[in-house]
Amino acid sequence: MKKFVSGLFLLLFLCGNMFAQKVSEVKTLTIDEAVNYAIQNSRTLKSASIDLEIKKRAKDNCWNVIIPSLTGSATISRVNEYNNMMGSIMSAINSIPEPQPTEANYWTFVGNVNAQLNLNLALIQGVKATKANYEAGLITWEQNLKETELNVRKMFYGILMQQESISLQEINFDSAKERYEQSKKNFAGGLVPELMLLQAQVSYENQKPALEKSKQAFLQQLDMFAFLLGMPFGTKLQLVGEIKPEFKILDAKNLVSQYLNNRLDVQSMRKNLELTRISLAANNLSTYTPSLSLNYGWQPIISSIDSTDKNTSGSWKNPTDNGSFSATLVWNITNMLPFTSNGQKIKDSKQNIQKLEIALQTVLQNAEMQIHHLVDKLEQSKDAIATSQRNANLAQKAYEQTYEAYKAGTQELLDVKDAENQMNMAKLGLMSEKMNYVTNLLDLEYAVNSKL
Repeated sequence: MKKFVSGLFLLLFLCGNMFAQKVSEVKTLTIDEAVNYAIQNSRTLKSASIDLEIKKRAKDNCWNVIIPSLTGSATISRVNEYNNMMGSIMSAINSIPEPQPTEANYWTFVGNVNAQLNLNLALIQGVKATKANYEAGLITWEQNLKETELNVRKMFYGILMQQESISLQEINFDSAKERYEQSKKNFAGGLVPELMLLQAQVSYENQKPALEKSKQAFLQQLDMFAFLLGMPFGTKLQLVGEIKPEFKILDAKNLVSQYLNNRLDVQSMRKNLELTRISLAANNLSTYTPSLSLNYGWQPIISSIDSTDKNTSGSWKNPTDNGSFSATLVWNITNMLPFTSNGQKIKDSKQNIQKLEIALQTVLQNAEMQIHHLVDKLEQSKDAIATSQRNANLAQKAYEQTYEAYKAGTQELLDVKDAENQMNMAKLGLMSEKMNYVTNLLDLEYAVNSKL
């Protein structure tokens, strides 16, 4: 028994350790892995895929408009008073007593099966509209997909920049600590006054809360990124990558001529224009062409359920069929008049098409202007990166020389702090320009709907 209890405790201890390791496990992601995970688990994309599936099912079954409407019914009834007129006449002629009715003579069964089909040339346009609606859904799905990828990549690079900023703060914190230790040594040796020691200590202590606050904001940003990817709350992430822009040689005019019509918003606008035109064509066909209504009915009537006479009409073996077939051509003349509600609807559709055509031209013009502006921003960022790189190198060199002079006692602590601030500003400016180039390139790729 003691061995069993000991083994049980050992098993629980090992399972607890495994669970703790699993909970504290950090998930490492590259930028492409983050994008793929978001595509598979994003709630927005899951909802969009359901909408697309609904439209696809409608497209695959759009032929169901030619399925006739089939209805069936059955009625059984009992009359309160049986009246056999033919039996009364025959009894009077032949002087034969009229037979007494049985219970079966009071009952009548009527069945009815009806099939109806309405045909109009507008049905063809309805099928076209269903297919075009599915194609519009594909465009919307691709828009959601590209927007998700764009947001993930931008946020990934933003977190990397935040991570590099914290690394820079940590380096500055270590430098402040080193200066404080150096000041203590210099003060103990009588090389510097107590005021300089206190200044170094204040500078060191003031950086602690700022660094902790930056780290907390960084962890919150990681939680938000995990939520965007569709991960459970509390998932620990570690992003692997660097902000390293790849400079492109771009020509705005060539991009416009090659990719303008490939933009998703342009495709969506044109598909909406197509749907409106199909709707107008369907309305015209339903208005100016007749509709054919086909109807077939089968209506068996049984009036003597228990009758054994083979010649009796309405028996189980020989029911009476009151059904019929009809073909009707219907033409609504009123809808053809221009001042009716249907006529006004046709005019509204025509003017909506004109509005959509104007909107399409506006979208095309805005898209062209956006592509030109993004290319200009990329060229400016490229020049700014080169300038910022030179400034960062010079600021780094100036700081190193100032710090060496400070350790030798020829420079004041304030001079070191000024040099350090200038170096930090130069490095942050360089990171910011690199970030601008990367994000502007992502925006340009989204704008032309193509990888560059």
